[in-house]
Amino acid sequence: MPKYRNALPQLAADKLFLTDGGLETEFIFHHGIDLPLFACISLFFGEAEHLPILYRYYEDYITAAKSGGYGFVLVSANWRASPDWLRKLGLPEQEWVDVNRHAITFLEELRAAHETPEFPMIISSQIGPRGDGYSIENKMTADEAQDYHAWQTNLFAETEADMIDVLTINYVEEAVGIANAAKESGMPVVISFTVETDGRLPSGQLLGEAIEETDAVTGNYPIYYMLNCAHPDHFDSTLKEGGQWVSRIRALRANASRLSHAELDEAETIDSGDPEEFGKQHAALRESYPGFVMFGGCCGTDSRHVKEIARACATLGGARTDLELPNL
Repeated sequence: MPKYRNALPQLAADKLFLTDGGLETEFIFHHGIDLPLFACISLFFGEAEHLPILYRYYEDYITAAKSGGYGFVLVSANWRASPDWLRKLGLPEQEWVDVNRHAITFLEELRAAHETPEFPMIISSQIGPRGDGYSIENKMTADEAQDYHAWQTNLFAETEADMIDVLTINYVEEAVGIANAAKESGMPVVISFTVETDGRLPSGQLLGEAIEETDAVTGNYPIYYMLNCAHPDHFDSTLKEGGQWVSRIRALRANASRLSHAELDEAETIDSGDPEEFGKQHAALRESYPGFVMFGGCCGTDSRHVKEIARACATLGGARTDLELPNL
């Protein structure tokens, strides 16, 4: 029985939750481990010889969160583990379910080893876009997106995952489809849009419009929204100029680099930015938007960045939340 699915701690906690950073960029650039198609699910293929490194990767973040008095969200490595990506990765279809499940049971082991009553650890199953996260490919209708992503939402509903994180979504129809699929599966879901340097989605739509449209079509089903794979400079002014929709954003997983998506795609080296500055920027965002409940990192970030977030936010107190769990 999932531990927190019907009572997610970050919706009522008086503390901030942290999560990990840029898993893919850390493994490729810091560990020299090849991730075909930038797919961290490949770590679970075959003999899975790199899983001890993945375990230590998560433990570094867990230690930082626990020592700082924060909670932690364990986000699975399933970003590119939907049917189209598994097919491109050459994994036999009969192994698709098992590899997705393995990514969740791996997190169960971590939680069993590190959770305490004072340190809640939420297991979140991750879903990524059907196409590329930076550009729109073969755009789906909301119904098509729901049909496609229901395979993973249904699968995750049968695991110990407490919720679903949907990362790097770049057009609203896919967000709506995944939210509706999660609703049908009975899974709490967080939708994370990515934005370009102008604060707009890669589709060109305004961030606020995308959130409002997703809420309108799904009956406000997402428990909250998140931004990921963009530097704080890319969305700070958009948040400042926003309306009521800004209150629906409760989490950030930002990039370390100020480079655009196109520039990051062409980069042959990692741009880790300035971890200390990164932490201070998050503390400033937390002061401006005290309803934020979770911080982590995305491309170019590692545990240094999340530790700086933890350090910079240490004096800001707990998250103010007025969130309600959707009817499941």
